[in-house]
Amino acid sequence: MPDITALAAHPGLTEVLAVSKGDQGPGALLRTVLIVGIVGVPLVAWFLLRGYRK
Repeated sequence: MPDITALAAHPGLTEVLAVSKGDQGPGALLRTVLIVGIVGVPLVAWFLLRGYRK
């Protein structure tokens, strides 16, 4: 089993986890996911339930 400290010190992993000064965090992504969820769930429910109308 690999040593977890060696994995944490890997340069590729630290680049991915690094946050730049201009980064606003997950705000835009979280906002997009919430909007898609709020709009998407009723649309999927309508699409699935319209078959039971008859």
